[in-house]
Amino acid sequence: MTEHGKPVVPPRLLVDEWHPLRALTRARIGLGRSGNAQCTTDVLAFQAAHAQARDAVHTPLNVQDMERQLHGAECLHVHSRAADRATYLRRPDLGRRLGEQSLHQLRKGEWDVVFVAADGLSSIATQTNAVPFFMAMQPLLPGWRIAPLVIATQSRVALGDEIAQAMGARMVVMMIGERPGLSVADSLGIYLTYAPYVGCPDSLRNCLSNIHAHGMTIPAGAAKLAWLMHEANRLGLTGVGLKDAAPDKVLGKYTPSLHDKDTDA
Repeated sequence: MTEHGKPVVPPRLLVDEWHPLRALTRARIGLGRSGNAQCTTDVLAFQAAHAQARDAVHTPLNVQDMERQLHGAECLHVHSRAADRATYLRRPDLGRRLGEQSLHQLRKGEWDVVFVAADGLSSIATQTNAVPFFMAMQPLLPGWRIAPLVIATQSRVALGDEIAQAMGARMVVMMIGERPGLSVADSLGIYLTYAPYVGCPDSLRNCLSNIHAHGMTIPAGAAKLAWLMHEANRLGLTGVGLKDAAPDKVLGKYTPSLHDKDTDA
């Protein structure tokens, strides 16, 4: 009781009602505030995420490290017509065509598929995920003639078309770093194209996106891609004519990782 005979009301407990929801997503929800401003911790977290996104775009792909990840398996290194990163960012068209020297070093063969590991807009995604994804695909394609891995720098998605055309591959799988966001900076995208050619439209491709530690796992992505590749081989096409109708049993124990791209589930 107070001196005036009125009961003392305890201060309202500060309960963070958003905490259970934040555990389900990497999105920035329920941010706190201090007066009219955001809390310092949230501002610093945003700045750190922005710095990670910039680093993902501008950090050069470490080709030598990727070669070491292959443990002696053959690979090729090609470069687009974009001479440097600044040119690549300003001139997307140059990133879609091979440099003259790179074009001459590719030799035709009787390949069923060529896998291309391209820096794209997140070299960190490619550095981390491309070789493990390539290795995960090997046992899923028994009997397929798989070309040596091609590592492409200053590359856009369409560069894979010219690579496959030059090498005589019936399909190309483009593993490329996706544009980083403020919650994920290391997301890998996979583009599958049957009978690729220079100038091939995007409507003739199939895409798997958001392959990273908090999104689609590498085993799940590999299982999905293998199903799409077998169907593409059967139908003789990819793109809008090839529907993603893989049964859940194809993904097996990895299916839960596809329920929500932003969770750790």
